[in-house]
Amino acid sequence: MNFANPQYLVLFGLLPLVYYIYVSSQRKKRLSAIKFSSLSLIRKSVNLGISAKRNRIIFVVEMLVLVSLVFAISDPQIELMHKGEGVNVVLALDVSGSMSATDYKPTRMEASKESALVFVESLEPEDRAGIVVFSDGATTQSFLTPSCERTVANLKSITVRQGRTAIGDGLALAVDMVTSVPSRKKVVILLSDGVNNAGVIGPDEAIGFAKDQDIQVYTVGMGSNEPVILGYDWYGRPQYAEFDEATLKKIAVETGGDYFKSVDGETLNEIYKTLSEKIDRKKEPTSTALWFMMLAFSLVVLDLYLRQVKYRVIS
Repeated sequence: MNFANPQYLVLFGLLPLVYYIYVSSQRKKRLSAIKFSSLSLIRKSVNLGISAKRNRIIFVVEMLVLVSLVFAISDPQIELMHKGEGVNVVLALDVSGSMSATDYKPTRMEASKESALVFVESLEPEDRAGIVVFSDGATTQSFLTPSCERTVANLKSITVRQGRTAIGDGLALAVDMVTSVPSRKKVVILLSDGVNNAGVIGPDEAIGFAKDQDIQVYTVGMGSNEPVILGYDWYGRPQYAEFDEATLKKIAVETGGDYFKSVDGETLNEIYKTLSEKIDRKKEPTSTALWFMMLAFSLVVLDLYLRQVKYRVIS
């Protein structure tokens, strides 16, 4: 716990002095009650004995008032989640030709959509999700919206496009989208199974955009345990699927995210489950000064009740 005004905590050092003064005054009253010489003084001493409990209770209440006031002016800060201010999440999905590979069932594209679907449905109602797709370039598939149904429908409609892989363009467009609506927390999840070989914005430049906007980027590399043949060139030589793991790792590390490697549909599902847990929802320090002021006021009312009603002394 932090304090907005920690310098006032030194006032707690005065409490032992207050206690000492109270104990001394009570001792003097007891000593004076012993030195009686008449029936009236005896009655007074009896009254003093009866009121000892009253004095102790009232003293405790008044000490609690002082403690509450010191806490109020010191203003303890606690971190609370601010409801209604959700997280902005943008999925940047590779839709290049290699996503039609069948090492994931039925294809890489369909497997990535199914896993992303579970992730989108796990978001909180106040969160906003958007989708960017990239191949030779990057385009918007679904604008940032709190509507889970709309995002899911747009996600399901994604298809593979023939072309190369523009990771930099995809990340840059995702950064632009995730900042389009004000939010304390902004996250991009980028999935690719290829090497950046197209587009007008390089990965390093896109990383700079993300860092400037304080955006956390999680990256997912979609690969396989076995070599995957995508096709054959003009000379009949096999063309294997490959992805730029180093670039994906760099994107994640430099933006404060994490890199994940998927090798099959099962690990891809686990990755998206982990991602839904990793999103750190922004918390902000919240003042508790008013709470302690209300407590102090309640204790003052209790003190008045004890003095004027419950333990009222009639002379």
